[in-house]
Amino acid sequence: MMVPWTGPILCMLLLAVLCHCEPTRSTEDLQPLLPKGACTNWMGGAPGHPGYNGAPGRDGRDGINGEKGEKGDTGLLGPKGDAGDAGVPGVEGPRGFPGLPGKKGEPGEAAYRYRSAFSVGLATRDPVPNVPIRFTKIFYNEQNHYDVTTGKFRCNFPGLYYFSYHITVYMKDVKVSLFKKDKAVIFTYDQFQDKNVDQASGSVLLYLESGEEVWLQVYGDGGQNGLYADNINDSIFSGFLLYHDVDQS
Repeated sequence: MMVPWTGPILCMLLLAVLCHCEPTRSTEDLQPLLPKGACTNWMGGAPGHPGYNGAPGRDGRDGINGEKGEKGDTGLLGPKGDAGDAGVPGVEGPRGFPGLPGKKGEPGEAAYRYRSAFSVGLATRDPVPNVPIRFTKIFYNEQNHYDVTTGKFRCNFPGLYYFSYHITVYMKDVKVSLFKKDKAVIFTYDQFQDKNVDQASGSVLLYLESGEEVWLQVYGDGGQNGLYADNINDSIFSGFLLYHDVDQS
């Protein structure tokens, strides 16, 4: 193995030998052949080993921004993202215009109608005092809430009722009372005028519960039972339900 520093020494020795190999030539003859400052018959030495890479230099300065490029093509639609959190409610908007009327609904079930009414007339003269007067001439009693056998109206629907009577007075004075649950509620008295047909009447609003009864009767002795009826004169007793009390049904 050759020692690295022996290369220059061999080169110098070789140059010395070559410089003395032709002594017969003059200095003038050698002038054109040799370069200035070199020996004749000179030979180059062997190339040396490559040197080591130097350290990287420092980064250069940032260049000037280039011109804005053209807009690229639209990319593919990405997958749908997760739903975000609900935002804060916005301010209430202005009131809109009324919408179009909806379609007519289906007919509903008919509501139950509470009906109770009667209107009856006297068919005989001189009714017995202190008992219910039996009005047997029927003008209206579709629900049969008035009992012609007892002369009493019986409440079937709790609520407010209107009762009235209009009687013809003839031959005697009349004093009648409208009763509710064996208690007189109102009285009507009419004094008969000789050779004259008179009229007397009365009316009242009563609240009745189911099962309560109302009737008309002569009050006092038989001297005040001048109720009269014939083919041209009537004595009438009537009543009907004004409104039903649904809370008591």
